Formats: sequence, structure tokens, C-alpha cells
Amino acid sequence: MINVTKPFIPPFDEVNKYLLDILKRGWFTNNGPLVNELELKLKEFLGIEHLLFLNNGTIALQIAIKALKLKGEIITTPFSYVATTSSIVWEGCTPVFADIDPTTLNIDPNKIEPLINEDTSGILATHVYGNACDVVALEALALKYNLKIIYDGAHCFGSKFKGKSLFEFGDISTTSFHATKLFHTIEGGAVFTKDPELLKKMSYLRNFGHNGPEKFECLGINGKNSELHAAVGLVNIKYINQILVQRKKLFQHYVVRLKNFKYQSISISKDVEFNYSYFPVILESESFLEELVAALHNNSIYPRRYFYPSLSQLNYVAKCETPISDDISSRVLCLPLYHDLTFEEIDYVCRIILST
Repeated sequence: MINVTKPFIPPFDEVNKYLLDILKRGWFTNNGPLVNELELKLKEFLGIEHLLFLNNGTIALQIAIKALKLKGEIITTPFSYVATTSSIVWEGCTPVFADIDPTTLNIDPNKIEPLINEDTSGILATHVYGNACDVVALEALALKYNLKIIYDGAHCFGSKFKGKSLFEFGDISTTSFHATKLFHTIEGGAVFTKDPELLKKMSYLRNFGHNGPEKFECLGINGKNSELHAAVGLVNIKYINQILVQRKKLFQHYVVRLKNFKYQSISISKDVEFNYSYFPVILESESFLEELVAALHNNSIYPRRYFYPSLSQLNYVAKCETPISDDISSRVLCLPLYHDLTFEEIDYVCRIILST
């Protein structure tokens, strides 16, 4: 069986050493030494000054919205994982969908400006599949209209724009370290900001608002992560360059094998250093996609319609017109891609695709 993804599995003996130390200390959570060490290692690898390790990427989005005091309407993308939209709704705000660019699949800055009004407080944009948004245009809009920007960077660990980590951009960037991600801590996430005061505020928000054992700075939530998850992250970060190199090789192997297959790939800017986190193919029609999925399933290959459906179709948001996102989401398919996928397995996947 070949699934769409599979977690990177760190060497057992390396993880076990950390686990034995955790058990000896008896310090399992509440900002333990491994959490702090992982935060330092991540800042070093990413070239980031400030970040906080959290228990998942959805909490990261919710904390970002809360920390920036966003109210009313938040302009966002309809082409992302559901957590991007649900976090907005969960925090009592209203998602307003701006359609996407048909080549990058990221939110189209040209579609945002007409949606801005007195109720707009921010923009929440996703770097889709690890491909950078037009951060220059988005941040110009934010400056012009005094809006806050949150970037959902769940897919973009290792991606860069003009030599800088994508987590460097926006008022706050967020990410996920879920097991399916390129870098993972089994479950986890993070928030990033260049503003030390904002970081301090988010540190209160992730720990119930605590400012000392018996003092509370503000309303908070439990966004902390454990020493066990940090241990997995500390092992995995040792292999991240190897993971990035292998991912690119696998991605390029698909490109070669599918050179005679008709599909649209995403457009990557020349200023972007891409992390090859997914291999999406945009097919000629939804009916062909369904036929292809059936053929792959019949051969124990399980790609994913990622993202589907377009988030503007959710039953808890106001209906609106997002024709490009609706069209792309009906025709996009992510093919299997993970660290220990073999070239022979890719060849097998591609043979089924080319024969359908």
C-alpha cells in the first residue's frame, strides 16, 4: 500500500535516549528543558529570532488571532485546509474569501482590496503546499489599510523567499508540526513574530494566561506541548537537511516520469526556495480525477484530494463566489510523497497514471 504521505520515523535509539532522560527527570510538560532546547534549535535552523513551540497548528492560528485582537472580518483564502477557516470562526470573527491565483494557488492580492471595509481587521493567507504567497503585495495592502497579517505556514517548513524563511513575514506566522509534515514532532506547531512584546503576549496565551504561579496576565488557553513531543523534534531536526534533499529528488523524479502526462503544476516564483512538501497535479476535469483515483485505489495507491472542497462551500460560512478556487479544488490531486518513498514506487504510481 502506498499512501499519500507517511511520517518520517526517527531512529528509535536516539528517541529512546531522550525518553529515558525525561522519565528520570519526571518533568513531562510545562515548558520543560527539551521544549526550550527545541525552540533554540528551530530558531538556529530557520534563522528566526522569536518563536514559541505549541501543541498544534490550529491552536497556533487561534492564538495568533487572539494576540492581534482581530475582530469583525478577516480576509482569507478559500483554498487551504479547513483549520484556516475554522480558526477564524472559532475566534468569533467572520471569514471573507478572496479568490486565488490560478497558477500559484495562493490568495490573489488583486482580489483582496475590493473586499476591505471598515469591519476588516486582518488578512490570513496560506502559503499553499509550501509555495510562498505574494508577501510583498500582501504586506503593502496591510500597510495601506492598517491591517494585520497572519500567514498560515503549515506546509512551508524550509521554504524561503529571497533567502529568508517564510516564517519571517507577517505580524505573526504559524506552522504545524503534525506527523504528516516535512518536519514533525508527532503533534505540534509554532508561532513566529519579530515583535518581542507580541511574543511575550503569546507566551501568556499558550499557558492559561499565567504570569507566575498565582498571577494571571490575561485570558489564556492550554497551548503548551510536552517534553516527549519535543524529544521527537530534537531528533528529527538532525535529519531535516537530508529530508529536504531527498524530497526534492523524489519530486523531480515525478516530473521526469510524468513528462508525457497532461497536468498543470503549481507556479513557483524565482525568488522562492521551495521545500517540495507536496506533489500536486491539477487535472483536466473532475471526472478524469475521479477515474484516476479509482484506478490508483484499485492498485493500493491512495492519493488525496487536497484541498477539497473549496472552503467557501463550508456550511458554517456565508456563501460567496470563488470560481477559481472551486474549479481548482475539484481537479487537484496530491500524489504520494514522503521521505522513504522509493523511486521504484514512484515509477509504479506513474505507470498506473499513464495507463489510465
